[in-house]
Amino acid sequence: MDKAISQEIFIINNLWMMIATALVFIMHLGFATVESGLSRSKNTINILFKNTIIPAIGLITYCLWGFNLMFPGGEYKGMFIGFTGYLGLSVPANGLTSEYASGQYTYWTFFLFQAMFAATAATIVSGAVAERVKIWGFLIHSLILVGVLYPIIGMWTWGGGFLASIGFHDFAGSSIVHSTGGWAALAGVIILGPRIGKYVDGKILPIPGHSMPLATIGVFMLWLGWFGFNGGSVLSADPGKVSLVLVNTSLAAAAGALSAMFTSYFVTKTLDHSLMLNGILGGLVAITAGADLMSPAEAIVIGIIAGFLVVYAILMFDKLKVDDPVGATSVHLVCGIFGTLAVGFFGAKKGPDQLVSQLIGIGCVGGLSFTASIGIFLLIEKTIGLRVSAKEELEGLDIGRHGMKAYNIESSKYD
Repeated sequence: MDKAISQEIFIINNLWMMIATALVFIMHLGFATVESGLSRSKNTINILFKNTIIPAIGLITYCLWGFNLMFPGGEYKGMFIGFTGYLGLSVPANGLTSEYASGQYTYWTFFLFQAMFAATAATIVSGAVAERVKIWGFLIHSLILVGVLYPIIGMWTWGGGFLASIGFHDFAGSSIVHSTGGWAALAGVIILGPRIGKYVDGKILPIPGHSMPLATIGVFMLWLGWFGFNGGSVLSADPGKVSLVLVNTSLAAAAGALSAMFTSYFVTKTLDHSLMLNGILGGLVAITAGADLMSPAEAIVIGIIAGFLVVYAILMFDKLKVDDPVGATSVHLVCGIFGTLAVGFFGAKKGPDQLVSQLIGIGCVGGLSFTASIGIFLLIEKTIGLRVSAKEELEGLDIGRHGMKAYNIESSKYD
């Protein structure tokens, strides 16, 4: 513990962490607008509802037990599952002073920053299973994912668990956050099956979203939020580290956009805007694991590869009849895996030993998230049911589940 840090530096560090926390929080608005924009208007309220309740579930579960499960400390460090043995938050004696965390932030700031991450994995699942999942089945899976699976996976690395002991590196969560959600999304899509009318007589029929402006706004909100997602993961206001991470983050996103644009034009002979948007997100996801290790040139290369992968992954999943309305599995799973592997090929830690550690980490994260999610979704399907009726799916989930429309633009006799 560095006791030489001045009160001024402590305040600056803590302030930056709180700003980063706010930026990560606003990403939930980005997810909501991306998912609703890329889906049909008749399901907008359903998507907005899911993306509003998920942060609430994440904050409460993380406060009650998730934080203790993910950051047990002490004799629990290095174990497969760690838990401090009590419910709720318990502030250490030095938790609000510069003696805590080497003067980087207070206990409350660290909890809230980490809590903002907790619900992100479930928002990834929301987009993939959109337009046909029962709301209660989705929320049950979200509760288990956010309250149990994510804290355990996070503990393996960020909480000092066994993946940390073998040198696995995931700076801000290409695997811990994004592929955790991506694996769970893939499980949900497989169990649910495709939307009605998506695959007919061996043909792939496009089901376009209702608002590209909303989707575009959402991607820019996510890009902005990623400054906090990655920049805050420095866990201090160190000017050199934070600025490098932010530069790498932006360059990877920009390279992902250009790469997806050219790749989509080569494949489809059109400048597909939705693919370019997903290219931006793919670049952001991919750089997240190693944003602290890469040079700007390496960040650009990672973004270029991610943009290429996103386009072909979306096409591949369609050919496999894996119906993901927003491309969440392509962005968060495929690019999350690639970004995690990239740490072994690029940056300050590259090498065969690091690559082996990254592969082990990917396998462990996927093994728990995918298999547990398959089991959860199957259990839900066999009990309360996972998919809405064909009638409700065709009419739209907004009226059937929420009793309202997202857009009430018809004139009435009272206007």
